[in-house]
Amino acid sequence: MDFNSDEALYVQLCNQIILGIAMDRLREGDALPSVRQLADDIGINMHTVNKAYGILRQEGFLKLDRRRGAFICMDADKRRAVEELKEDLSVVLAKAICKNVSREEVHAMVDRLYDAYMTGGEEAR
Repeated sequence: MDFNSDEALYVQLCNQIILGIAMDRLREGDALPSVRQLADDIGINMHTVNKAYGILRQEGFLKLDRRRGAFICMDADKRRAVEELKEDLSVVLAKAICKNVSREEVHAMVDRLYDAYMTGGEEAR
């Protein structure tokens, strides 16, 4: 967590969990720490963790159970995932175009990142 970042802590937490799943550090069925435990471990407010977990549940990355806690549970709806990716990439690509990043540079970066995630490599960051 970067406490000096302009990015909200709950967004950072969501992103770190998604990266963990993408790099196969977190797998289907893995339990996450309780809201209280994770908040204590990271040194953030419980409501921040609760918000992140809620968003991840809505986005199909987590299943929340009152008795068992939070678990990695991937949403199998690929069509929805593709539409969300398209929406997210639209703004990112528009920013890249405004900064004169070429199509070739974008493609090379996507290929490197995708390969890194598929192999669990650190170069994905």
